[in-house]
Amino acid sequence: MRFIPTWVHGLMDYPMAVVLILLPFVLGYANGSVRMYLMVCAGIAMLVVSALTAYEVGLVRTIPVPVHLGIDVAMGLLLAVSPWLFGFAAATWIPFVVIGLMEAGSGLMTETRASRRSLRGVV
Repeated sequence: MRFIPTWVHGLMDYPMAVVLILLPFVLGYANGSVRMYLMVCAGIAMLVVSALTAYEVGLVRTIPVPVHLGIDVAMGLLLAVSPWLFGFAAATWIPFVVIGLMEAGSGLMTETRASRRSLRGVV
């Protein structure tokens, strides 16, 4: 069931990307580890994909919304399993699972078509 409008999803993408980038520094594992790079790279990827998506808050609007949502689901699932996949579950796993499931869930619950309106003058 898809009930999240694309403009709401877009407004969540940018702050979540910043959270992903800053979280390793806030949680104290900004030490060049796999978990640090995984979160920072996921945040940067989210910023880039969001800026390039053809929805209300996209800047360049070249990536179709369904492709963006597929990337969100894939990246969310990767984040959720990464503590065990990359072997750092003993050190930390909760933020990866929580953020990963939130990202995958938002990708599955967001409408696949953006409205015609633009939020450029509003936001």
